[in-house]
Amino acid sequence: MEKCSFQAVLFDLDGTLTNTLDDIADAMNRTLRRHGLPEWETDAYRYMVGNGPVLLSERAAGSRQDLVPSVLKMYNEDYHAHNAVKTAPYPGIPELLEQLVARRLKLCVYSNKPDADAREVVSHYFPGIAFDLVRGSAPGQPMKPDPAVPLAMARQLGIDPAAFAYLGDTDVDILCAGNAGMRSFGVLWGFRDAAELTKAGAAALLKHPLELLDYIG
Repeated sequence: MEKCSFQAVLFDLDGTLTNTLDDIADAMNRTLRRHGLPEWETDAYRYMVGNGPVLLSERAAGSRQDLVPSVLKMYNEDYHAHNAVKTAPYPGIPELLEQLVARRLKLCVYSNKPDADAREVVSHYFPGIAFDLVRGSAPGQPMKPDPAVPLAMARQLGIDPAAFAYLGDTDVDILCAGNAGMRSFGVLWGFRDAAELTKAGAAALLKHPLELLDYIG
């Protein structure tokens, strides 16, 4: 991909801006333990997250789908109380954000995690960055890969979707970017691998956050 005149960058949160895997795994495993269900290895959660807490709860509960409503409720409460224990920004992310601010690009975050958790994690770990828009999931709102939220963010900022760089670490993010008409960048420091991101149609793959600057005109 050649350099583009991007005006905005939209980031996924989990696996893209912050490594949240341990806090997610710990919260869900505590929830499963309280329900008498088997726990999962932390690494297994790499392929269980990405589609929001409902699907995460369904996957984690396994054959006990009857317990999903209770698991979901307890997990949401536990994670909300413990979403900043082991989580940390990925190396290079703070520096990238500072560079993008200096270049006056609009910065957005869109996550499938609940809206309150998304906002809390972003504000906690990036207090010095003035993100223009931060959105998580909300009742009645379609989730990734539906493009409704990214397109609404573009309209709110008055920026053509084609002028957005969209960074994510899963096929859900890449598909969402494509559905919204945004340029997709698959990040290789997150929860999934290059094969998944390439198959989903990523326009480019990034091994380190600062590599994004090579594509910004």
